[in-house]
Amino acid sequence: MNDADVSKQIQQMVAFIRQEAEEKASEISVSAEEEFNIEKLQLFESEKKKIRQEYEKKEKQVEIRKKIEYSMQLNASRIKVLQAQDDLVTSMREAAGKELLRISGDQSAYKKLLKELIIQSLLRLKEPAVILRCRKDDYALVDSVLDSAKKEYATKAGGFPPETEIAIDTNVFLPPAPSSFQDHSLSCSGGVVLASKDGKIVCENTLDARLDVVFRKKLPEVHIFCICHPHKPTHTMVSRIVESEMVACIS
Repeated sequence: MNDADVSKQIQQMVAFIRQEAEEKASEISVSAEEEFNIEKLQLFESEKKKIRQEYEKKEKQVEIRKKIEYSMQLNASRIKVLQAQDDLVTSMREAAGKELLRISGDQSAYKKLLKELIIQSLLRLKEPAVILRCRKDDYALVDSVLDSAKKEYATKAGGFPPETEIAIDTNVFLPPAPSSFQDHSLSCSGGVVLASKDGKIVCENTLDARLDVVFRKKLPEVHIFCICHPHKPTHTMVSRIVESEMVACIS
C-alpha cells in the first residue's frame, strides 16, 4: 500500500471519527437540552405549587380573620341588644313600681286591697296566732279592716282554725314608701307581712313582693315585647303587669 492509499485511509478514519464525535456531541447537546427543559419545568411547577400553597394559606388566614371579625361584631351587637333590653326591663320595673304607689293613694281601693291581702295571708298560714306588720302610715287602715278580715277568713277557711289571734306589730313597721326610685334605701309601696307567732313561717304579701313575683312570671313576655317593639312606649306592658298583680291580690 503506497503513501497515497495510506493517507486516504487515514483521512477516511479521521472523517469517521469526526462524524461520530459530532453525532455524539449532538446527542449530548439534545440530551442536555431535554434534561434542562425537564428540570426547568419541574422547578417551575415546584415554584408554582409553592406560590399556590402560599396563596391558599393567606386566603385561609384572610377567611379566618373575616370570620373572627364577624363573630366579634356579632357578639358586640348581641351584647348591645341584651344591654338595651336589660335597660328597658329595668325601666319597666321602675315604672311598674311607680304605678304601685298610686294604689295606696286611693284610700278606698287600698283599704279593700289590704283586707284581701290579710285574708290571703291568713289562708296561706292557717296559724292560730299571727303577727302582722304594715307600714306606719297604713296602721289605721289595717286596724279598721282587721275584724272583717278575720270573719271573712273564718268563712273561707271553713272554720279552721276556729279562732285566729292577729296582733299588729307596733314596734317594728315596714319601711315607708320610696321618696324616689334613685334612692336605694329600704322602702315599701304597701301591703302586709304576716308571720306565725314564733316567726318560723312568714308570708310576705307586700305590693313590692307581689310585683316581683308577677314580673318574674311575665319576664319572657316582657323580653318578647322588647324584641318586637323596641321603640314602643312601655306603659301598655307596665299597666298589664300591675293589672296582673292586682288580679292576683284579689283572686
